[in-house]
Amino acid sequence: MRGRHESKGSFHAVEDVSFTLKPGETLGIIGRNGAGKSTLLQMLCGVLVPTRGRVQLNGRIAALLELGAGFNPEFTGRENVYLSAALYGLGHAEVTSRIESILAFAEIGEFIDQPVKTYSSGMFVRLAFAVIAHVDAQILVIDEALAVGDFAFTQKCMRFLESFAAKGTLIFVSHDIHSVIKLCHKALWLDAGRVRAYGAARGVCDEYLASFYEETSSVSDETKDTAPDDQEFKREFGLGGGRIQLVEMLGEDQQPLRLLERPQHVCLRVRGLAIKDIAAPLIGFYIKDRFGQPIMGENTLRLVEGWAPIAGGMTFTVDFHFYLPLLATGEYSFTVALAEGSQAEHVQHHWIHDALVFKSSAPSYLAGFFQMENVSCEIRLQ
Repeated sequence: MRGRHESKGSFHAVEDVSFTLKPGETLGIIGRNGAGKSTLLQMLCGVLVPTRGRVQLNGRIAALLELGAGFNPEFTGRENVYLSAALYGLGHAEVTSRIESILAFAEIGEFIDQPVKTYSSGMFVRLAFAVIAHVDAQILVIDEALAVGDFAFTQKCMRFLESFAAKGTLIFVSHDIHSVIKLCHKALWLDAGRVRAYGAARGVCDEYLASFYEETSSVSDETKDTAPDDQEFKREFGLGGGRIQLVEMLGEDQQPLRLLERPQHVCLRVRGLAIKDIAAPLIGFYIKDRFGQPIMGENTLRLVEGWAPIAGGMTFTVDFHFYLPLLATGEYSFTVALAEGSQAEHVQHHWIHDALVFKSSAPSYLAGFFQMENVSCEIRLQ
C-alpha cells in the first residue's frame, strides 16, 4: 500500500470483564461471533497480555484454542505429541510413559507418523485433545474445538470433560448451549466485549436464547409494553401479543399429574389469551431435564393444519395428547411458548421456561432417560 495507513481509532475486544473461579468449578462462556470469547481465553492462557487489569491463575493450565496451535506442521504427529507435552512441562520420559495412552485416545492409527500438515481438521483436534487430556492440568480451557470432531470422538471428549470437571477447573467456550448447561456450574455471556450476564449456567443460557427472539422481532414497541414483566434471567419473555395463562398436565384419569410413576397417555393443556390479533398462531412445548436439555417436544404447526387466526381479546385452549414413557427418577419441566408465523420464521409472544414442573419415580434398575416398552428377549442354548 502506498502512503501511510490511517488508524480508525482503538477497539476494545474485551472490556470490564471480571470473574473468579474456585478449584472444581466450571465456567461456560457464550456469546455471538465477535463477542470477545476467544480473546478472553487467549488472555487467560497468556497468549495475549491485557492492556489493563490482570489475570491470576493458580495451577497448571492446558488449553485447546486455535486448531493446530502449538503444532509444527513439518513434524509428525508423534513428534508433535512430545513437543506439545514439553510445553506443558512434561519431560521426555513422562511423555514416553503416556504415549500409548495418548495415541489410543487420539485414534488416528498409522497417521501418527505422518507430518501433521497432511492431517484433516478432525485429526488435528483428536491429537491436540489427546495431549491435553494427559498432562495432569488443574485448569482446562476449551475453545469450541469439538465442533469439528466426529460423533464418537466428541462423545469421548464429553465424557472426559465430565470426569475432569469433577476435580479440576474447566473453562468452556461453546455455541452448544445444552453442553454448557450440562457441564458448567456458571456461565458468562459476552456481548461486544462486555459482560451481559454472569451467574448460574441455566439462567444465563436461557436469557441468551431469549435475546435472539427479541432482537429479530419486528413487532411495535406498543406491543412490547404488554409483555410479561422480566423475572430473574427472564424465565418469561416475549412481545406480548398474547399470554399463556394456564399450563397443566392431566393423567389418564383426567386429574392433574405431578408425579409420574408409570408410563401413560397424558394431556398437556395450554390455555391463553390473544391480546392482539394473531394471524398465524403457533403453540409449542419442550420437556426438559433438570439440566435444561430438551428430551422431547412438539408444536401445533406440525399437528394442526391451517389453525385459524385468533382475534385480539379471544381466549384459546390447546390440548396435546401423547404417550409419556416412564422417565428416569428426577425432576422435569415443560417449557411452553406462544408464537406467530412459521417454523422457519416466527416471533415469540410469550415464552415460559419451567411453566410446569413434575417429578418421575422410576425403579432403580432403569438405565437411560426412559423405560423402554414392549421389549422381548429370547435365549437359545446351542
